[in-house]
Amino acid sequence: MEMAYTILVFVFGLVFGSFFNVVGLRVPLKESIVKPPSHCTSCQRQLTAIDLVPVLSYVFLAGKCRSCGQKISWIYPLMELLTGVLFAFSYWQLGFSEEFVVAIVFISLLVILVVSDIAYMLIPDKVLLFFLPLLAIGRVLSPVTPWWDSIVGAVVGFGILYCIAVVSRGGMGGGDIKLFFLLGLVLGTINTLLTLFVAAVIGMVVGIFVLKVRQQGRKTPIPFGPSIALAAVIVYFYGDVIINWYVGLW
Repeated sequence: MEMAYTILVFVFGLVFGSFFNVVGLRVPLKESIVKPPSHCTSCQRQLTAIDLVPVLSYVFLAGKCRSCGQKISWIYPLMELLTGVLFAFSYWQLGFSEEFVVAIVFISLLVILVVSDIAYMLIPDKVLLFFLPLLAIGRVLSPVTPWWDSIVGAVVGFGILYCIAVVSRGGMGGGDIKLFFLLGLVLGTINTLLTLFVAAVIGMVVGIFVLKVRQQGRKTPIPFGPSIALAAVIVYFYGDVIINWYVGLW
């Protein structure tokens, strides 16, 4: 039965991952997430059911539009699959609990922001504001220990990123700063600081790799949102393990 539930949650995640692609691509452009229906951005043909099956449609269509043959971005199937995997992993770790609800809401936020940041290098305020009350309610129903650490974590996360932005004179985007307020709310103080450190390491590695592949200058802008999101997921599930391992080294 557990396997059946895990598969069900995985499929649930695939479907929502497809929707998160739409939200992440349309909200920054101030477009409706309902109208027009999903369509090819090249030939404008409205997509049918066979075009909209998460991941499988991309595979069966060889990553191209059925009408015009235009390539479909790899972002779509990747985010669908990633959402499904993370939803299923959350259930496997937490079961059907209050914290499971917090986890899938948290993951939903991060997936949408990754799509937006990759596409436009922008973390939309509307998305952050939408998820803020949801995560706040989630932390009331499933609080960290002690409960006030969520509040402190939110203030610390926002404050540190704001200071970095001031010192670096814009080196940190406003969306990243606001995002860390939400991360602090979910993760608490220590795990928020750990997320910042892990994100910096991931961002450095990704930056070096991308710049080497593209053979561009050091000033080439690279979205930091995906690094933050990956770090946040790692710390959410394994922050205590990382901290205990580090303390054990000393």
